[in-house]
Amino acid sequence: MGSTIIKKEKNIVTLEFTISKENFEKAVNEAYLKLKDKIAVQGFRKGKAPKHIIERKYGKGIFNEDALDIAVNEAYPIAVKENNLDVIDSPKLSIVKFEEGEDIVMSADVQVMPEVELGEYKGVEVERFEIKVTDDDVQKELERIQEQNARIIEVTDRPVQNGDTLTIDYAGFVGEEQFEGGTAENQALEIGSNSFIPGFEEQLVGKNKDEEVEINVTFPEEYHAENLKGKEAIFKVKIHEIKAKELPEIDDEFAKDVSEFDTLEELKADTRKSLEQKAIDSAKITNDNNIITKVVKNANVEIPEVLIDREIEYLARNYEQQFRNQGFAGKEVEDLIKSFVEQYKQSAREQAEFNVKADLVLKAIIEKEKIEATEEELNDEAEKLVASYNVEEDKKENFKKSILESSKNYIQETIQKNKAIEMLVENAILADKVEEEVSEEVTEEVTEEEKIEQEDVKPE
Repeated sequence: MGSTIIKKEKNIVTLEFTISKENFEKAVNEAYLKLKDKIAVQGFRKGKAPKHIIERKYGKGIFNEDALDIAVNEAYPIAVKENNLDVIDSPKLSIVKFEEGEDIVMSADVQVMPEVELGEYKGVEVERFEIKVTDDDVQKELERIQEQNARIIEVTDRPVQNGDTLTIDYAGFVGEEQFEGGTAENQALEIGSNSFIPGFEEQLVGKNKDEEVEINVTFPEEYHAENLKGKEAIFKVKIHEIKAKELPEIDDEFAKDVSEFDTLEELKADTRKSLEQKAIDSAKITNDNNIITKVVKNANVEIPEVLIDREIEYLARNYEQQFRNQGFAGKEVEDLIKSFVEQYKQSAREQAEFNVKADLVLKAIIEKEKIEATEEELNDEAEKLVASYNVEEDKKENFKKSILESSKNYIQETIQKNKAIEMLVENAILADKVEEEVSEEVTEEVTEEEKIEQEDVKPE
């Protein structure tokens, strides 16, 4: 048995391989053993008729189709391995030569991983991204902590205001008919959260506890339930309870309550320090991504559709899982999730294309730079995986061995990619943003009116 590449066009390879007559005859016998129980021959119980009797009755080639499948499934992977092909899709098979008593010649058109033409990847220059923490950022963070430490109090002496949380019953009607899914009891609703359809929450502002209210709304044209799209509806609402947040004063006492500090100034200083560290970490992620993006854009590669389609499906599964993890249930919710996932697929192509190209480019860099994963690195990564599971101490070593056996290639590729990215980042140039200088002559010509306009648009 032999094989050879007879044509290569872009990422399509035409591979020709031979199935020896001996191997085909062996496959015919396998096909006979697989099919004999399904073939009826007069004078024999099912499954007991000899092969030559079945061939005499139904024709010599009765087992050929199944035998060819068996023989190809054995010969094709060997041919792929002989020619070092990185196949990414099922082959399109055709028979070149099939004559009784002779070797069979098959042809297979296969899609393989495309070749990557790397551009500049060491020393790429990108504009430095920085995040500056302002006094306003510190104040907003303190207000966030203030919100977290708010007391929820029941309100009985005033009507509903924006920001209140209500406990309500409601029933929805289109015309005289109450529609499915439009009824609830003791439902919590924060006014201003926009969690209900437009117009619903606003009409509760100014109402009182124990009041019964009729709310008129129009469902959006893009609403997920077909029977309600664009329809006018009335909701009969009963307000059981009004609750409001009572915020603590942001002062020294607040600092003592929410932190280990005695004064507000100490809390502010620590908050700024924390925000600045987050800003550094966030800026690094952005800078690293910008470096990788530029390296990927510098490379040329024709991406096969099959890889893009697979990545879209992968992204869509992750997107769908986000909904599942939130515990949504019910047929209506299920239909809505499917609708969102289909919409997501339509918009995910650009991201999928970039992801595939980035993966191919990193693999090409790994090969060119001969980046390897050491046994120590493999072991360390496996130990991190073990630590992420709740495994008893005496079983950890065996669990680590099983991970290395089943997932070694994946762990190895992950380490190699991370090392490749580190190399790209270490060699990249982060250039500070160049501010455009304005000449003195131009500055002097700016009118007082223009100065006022410039001050109006100046960022804070």
